[in-house]
Order: sequence, then structure tokens, then C-alpha cells
Amino acid sequence: MVTEPVLFEQRGRAAILTLNRPEALNAMTPQLLDLLEAHLGRIEQDPEIRAVVITGSGEKAFCVGADLKARQQEFAAEEAGDPFAQRVEQVFGHIERLPRPVIAAVNGYCLGGGLELALTADLRIAAAEARFGFPEAKVGSMPGAGGTQRLPRLVGPARAKELMFLADHVDAETAFRLGLVNRVVPRAELMDATVELARTICQRAPLSIQAIKAAVNLSMDVPLAQGLAFERERFAALRTSEDRREGIAAFLEKREPQFVGR
Repeated sequence: MVTEPVLFEQRGRAAILTLNRPEALNAMTPQLLDLLEAHLGRIEQDPEIRAVVITGSGEKAFCVGADLKARQQEFAAEEAGDPFAQRVEQVFGHIERLPRPVIAAVNGYCLGGGLELALTADLRIAAAEARFGFPEAKVGSMPGAGGTQRLPRLVGPARAKELMFLADHVDAETAFRLGLVNRVVPRAELMDATVELARTICQRAPLSIQAIKAAVNLSMDVPLAQGLAFERERFAALRTSEDRREGIAAFLEKREPQFVGR
């Protein structure tokens, strides 16, 4: 029986995407990337989905990067350029730009390209047994799917260089202290805790969440004045939304708001 390399599940308003190659520690292949992007497109077109969780199947790994067997075949074919790396960049960029909050539920080893995948998420929740690292310098390579750019923005350049220079694993508590993950929970509670966090975010105004994500992401790349101008523009747009009126009405009436995303 052929198994899908990415599983899709919906719990309430949250979509769960599970990398499903546990026998290969959920290493990425072209087929996995294609299906992951197809699910992202489906999510983007569904207004009922307000948050996304990405995790890995099995107990050993979230993702350990590219499947080296697939890469070896590509190198042996002496293909021009690096089509796999280009595909990774495209899919990772889609995750980062997705107008929904994305949470990585890291259940085990999160290494190399797998850590770069986790870095594209907005939030990261780790099981206590999770391990993080960029091992590339031990094998004559370097992070090549955004790690050298996204990690310093998250933990600062000195911490990022230390992780990449040493190429060792760090445990979940160390990752939490560095600011690499938002929360650490027992493995048995990982998915429940992550889905509950997603459920809480789904109760907030979706246009607000979308605007906040876009503004914070932009802040990493532009001067302060440009970021502030973008913030003012989005803030003004929200003032006239149905959800803004509903939020004020619910506050005055002391009830939970019912946001519709308009």
C-alpha cells in the first residue's frame, strides 16, 4: 500500500500537516514537497481554516532535512543548477508567506533542512525529547534553505553562528532558552498542547492575525519608517472591518466575539 508523504487532517478550524516518512526520519523528497505545497494551496483557498500545524510522524523525528538518497541520484545525474534546492526555497517561502499562523510541533530530531523548515513557522512547540541542530559544517556543507538568514533573526547572529559552527545538537530546553522554540511540553502532550494553542489563535480575528503576521515578518527586512507605514496602513484597514465592529460590540456586551474574517 502506497502511503502519502504528507497527511492532511482538520480539527475544527486548524489544519494539521504531518510529514509521513517515519522510516526515513521524515526526510524531504520532491514528492513530499509537491504534496506539502498542494496542501498549502488548499488551505489558502479555505477561509474556514484559520491556523496550520506542521509536525512529523513517528516518535523519532520532526524532519532531518533532504533525503540524501534522492539527492545522491540528482548529483549523479549532474543536473544543471539545483532543482531540489529551488523547490525547497519555493515551498518554504510559501509557508512563511501563508496568510495563516503556522505552528511547528517538533516531536523529535529537527536537523538541517528540517530545522530550516521549522524556522519558516511562526511558532515552534517542542517535545521535551526534541533535538535541534545544523550539522552541515561536519560534512563540508552549510545550511542552504534559509537557515543562515532566519536563525539570526530569531536568536541573534552570535547564537546562530555558534550553533552552525559547532554543528552539534541542542536539547529542547536549550532551544527554549535561546528563543528558538516558544514552549517545551512532555511528548505525550505535544499535539494536544499545539492544537489547543492553534484553537485559541483561531478564536481571534483572522484579519488581525493576518495583518500582524505580515507586519512582523516585514519588520525583519525593512527600515523602521517603512515598517511603521505598513503598520499604519493595516491598522487603518482593520478599523472599517466587520470583525472590528463585532469585537467592539462583543466587548461592550460582555460576550465572546464571533469573527467572520471580513
